[in-house]
Amino acid sequence: MQNLTDNQARFNRAASTWDENPARAQMADSIASAMRAQVPFDNTKTVLDFGCGTGLVSLQLQPYARRIIGIDSAPGMLAVLDDKVRGSSLTNVETICLDLCTQPAPQLHADIIVSAMALHHIADIPALLQTLVQLLTPGGFLALADLDSEDGSFHADKTGVYHAGIDRNWLVAQLQTLGVHQISAMTAHTIERPSETGPRQYPIFLISGNMPVLPAS
Repeated sequence: MQNLTDNQARFNRAASTWDENPARAQMADSIASAMRAQVPFDNTKTVLDFGCGTGLVSLQLQPYARRIIGIDSAPGMLAVLDDKVRGSSLTNVETICLDLCTQPAPQLHADIIVSAMALHHIADIPALLQTLVQLLTPGGFLALADLDSEDGSFHADKTGVYHAGIDRNWLVAQLQTLGVHQISAMTAHTIERPSETGPRQYPIFLISGNMPVLPAS
């Protein structure tokens, strides 16, 4: 039997009912809309969605791209996305089951790389960012959405959770170190949950930027 990481096992277990959470669908709607507002999607571009899960964001971007490539390490999540792609007879969406943190990157390049709520499940974020930047075409765009730093109360089940949110200023600095230009940061969505002291808000940021086109030598 395949040995699964904590992340893979967790998301495989959740895959069949993942889309049934209305708050999750609403968050994906907000993130996809913010990405489209910040990044120039069009039907000439290849888009890579890292940590695509069941495709809640990918499928909202699909009408605005030539090709969508969803990458995820949990085969159960990708099976749900593949079923949706077949059910809708989509021809420009494909999936790759791959752990970019431990396996070689695919032999491809993307004009736009997006990710939604995946980074806090990654132990070594700087190493992953370097891989993502290497997969970008010159002039390509990154759009990364995730949970702002919090006190650890967001996840009841912390299996596979390596970070209690991410400091958006730290992430901007990491991208600047990798040569990403024209970086912008915004709040794409806010999740509100009850707590003992009243409603608790958890902001979701979107950070976007692009790689410059290097002059011809």
